[in-house]
Amino acid sequence: MATPRRKVVVARNLGPDVMSLLNDHPELEVIAWPHENKPCDRKWLLENIPGAYGVLVMYFDKVDVELLEAAGSSLRAVSTFSVGYEHINVPELVKRGIKLGYTPDVLTDSMADMSIMLALMAGRNVKQTHEIWPAFVWSPFGFCGPQISANPVNPKPTAGFIGFGRIAHATLARLIPFGFARCLYTGNPATPPNAAADAKVAEKYGVKEVRRTDLSELARESDVVFALAPGGPSTFHIIDEAFLKQMKKTAVLVNTGRGTLIDSDALAKALQEGWLYGAGLDVVEGEPGITQDHPLVKSPRCIILPHVGSATTETRLQMGTLAANNLINGVLGTPMPVELNTSH
Repeated sequence: MATPRRKVVVARNLGPDVMSLLNDHPELEVIAWPHENKPCDRKWLLENIPGAYGVLVMYFDKVDVELLEAAGSSLRAVSTFSVGYEHINVPELVKRGIKLGYTPDVLTDSMADMSIMLALMAGRNVKQTHEIWPAFVWSPFGFCGPQISANPVNPKPTAGFIGFGRIAHATLARLIPFGFARCLYTGNPATPPNAAADAKVAEKYGVKEVRRTDLSELARESDVVFALAPGGPSTFHIIDEAFLKQMKKTAVLVNTGRGTLIDSDALAKALQEGWLYGAGLDVVEGEPGITQDHPLVKSPRCIILPHVGSATTETRLQMGTLAANNLINGVLGTPMPVELNTSH
């Protein structure tokens, strides 16, 4: 008698290369949302999840008590096509003994590339000049913005990082050819400062100083601030009106981390009143429900991209492959390639 196949639900068509990894397993019954360019409908997900052994979701698909109750006791594995997992009720997974796979590391370089790109775009008025072109009248100082790289006015620029993990390190490495000589960063309050480790990072990248500091000094001293912290209650609106008021008027703010790190209303006010020069955002609180009336969308000094920091063909294929293998292994009872450690 044939062994019954184990149902897995996939909340997005991940293309032929990744879907074939799932479909080539005869032990699995793959139920997939058929669209690649349309978000999975919540009603469809709830209707198809009962009896599933595993589910693969995107960053905006909520894995909450409602979904877990609908799945029932068969559910063994959740795999998310993302580094972040704020959309997943992790305590509920732990309580039910469900494994969680995610996709860190593989998008480090693409995210660092995007962080640098947004810093340059925000500093050089790309939004304003793009929107006015071709009705543009050249003038000697028209649309001039601050030079991000080392220059006679600022020969040793400072980079500030809110969150100093792999993507931040990769971003710092890319800043070195621009002449950045100093790096300030904030860390988890539960982790004590480590001056020796900071010195090793400074030596590795050839910068004069790498130092952990508080938010106030980071805001005051940084020429570019990169928001790369994880989401969650502890970092919610960590960049608020008080932070923004302390920034240099020539500084640029970049967020490729989580939309919830920045108070959007405060940032819109800061840009309008000139507390800082510009902002480049790949993530915005409330996405994807951002309309043309959003104050940051209307701000001429704010570049907003639709959460495409990892959008290189190579990176997305790696993410999809990793997410699929996390799902397969979690359902079949073998170690996931990358499983979230929930023991602490």
